[in-house]
Amino acid sequence: MKEEMKRKKKEPLIRTVKRTELSQGKAVVLRIAALFAALVAGGLFILAIGYHPLHVYKTMVSGAFRSKLAFQGTIKVLIPLLITSLGVTLAFKMKFWNIGAEGQLIMGAVFASYFALFQDTLPHWLLILLMLLAGMIGGGLMGLLPAYFKSKYNTNETLFTLMLNYIAFNVVVFLREGPWRDPASPGYAKIARFSKNAQLDKVFGIHAGWIFAIIILIFVAIYLYMTKRGYEIAVVGESQATARYAGMNVKKIVLRTMFLSGGICGIAGMIEASGSAMTLTSGIAGGVGFTAIIVAWLGALNPLSIFIVASLFSIMEKGSSVVESTYGLSGACADVLQGIILFFVLGCEFFVRYRFVVRKERGARA
Repeated sequence: MKEEMKRKKKEPLIRTVKRTELSQGKAVVLRIAALFAALVAGGLFILAIGYHPLHVYKTMVSGAFRSKLAFQGTIKVLIPLLITSLGVTLAFKMKFWNIGAEGQLIMGAVFASYFALFQDTLPHWLLILLMLLAGMIGGGLMGLLPAYFKSKYNTNETLFTLMLNYIAFNVVVFLREGPWRDPASPGYAKIARFSKNAQLDKVFGIHAGWIFAIIILIFVAIYLYMTKRGYEIAVVGESQATARYAGMNVKKIVLRTMFLSGGICGIAGMIEASGSAMTLTSGIAGGVGFTAIIVAWLGALNPLSIFIVASLFSIMEKGSSVVESTYGLSGACADVLQGIILFFVLGCEFFVRYRFVVRKERGARA
């Protein structure tokens, strides 16, 4: 009796337990319920600041498609987000926590910008190809560095990749203030705008980055599910010991996958620099690298699901800017609304994987 009382005292009243199994139907219902709760909570916030929730939501959705120009803007938001999400997916499949997509995107833009600024007399097609390869190499090297130290010295890849983001950011600041500073702008430090020859061509009114995004989407899907290397990534992610027992070179797989993961993020940087910004700036990433982590997880590391989630995020991002201009709201209000929706959607994933267990008086579990 005393032992049972001691056990009851040690056992918390409410604790979390990992779910053994949750049917796909129940998971879908739970996610729909979370989205509905997010809309209700967001609606309460909109009411609190004096606006009609349904009108604001309608404006947010229609704002992303209300005109040809708005639709093009939504696609421009989608392109880097989708590509970067696919990039980090490769690392996450291997359970290598790549939080450095932001820095990898930036370094891809830096490497590509060298050719755009100093080799822009090359033929257009050759210049774009070199920028694309340079962007991939720049991002790939930023991914390869933490992978090497992880495999060699077992360093913490989460902190390593995170810190590299700040290094990449300050590389751009250094170039902007120093060797790459535009001499035509003596009062305001900036890097010169790319020449027309170094800019991505437009296809259907949108820069050709959307074509690269589709190609990368197909490539990642095939690579993960239809190739030996994709299978190796899955095995290493499940158990490195099993991978070694099966004769796989785990170190080689980690290095190769992280180079590819960072390289894809670097391509997103090249596209942003030559397709949207037309130059290299310290804000070239714009937080895309961090948002991509959320998108990849919400998409369950599945390329098709990631495309759907990234599209919804892009609609929300573009629609929020329309809400700001339509209702005269500050950017902070739009950010709060996005944050509320994300909070509920991400919180839902916790309940998909875990459940609460309540201790009863007699020590039984409910």
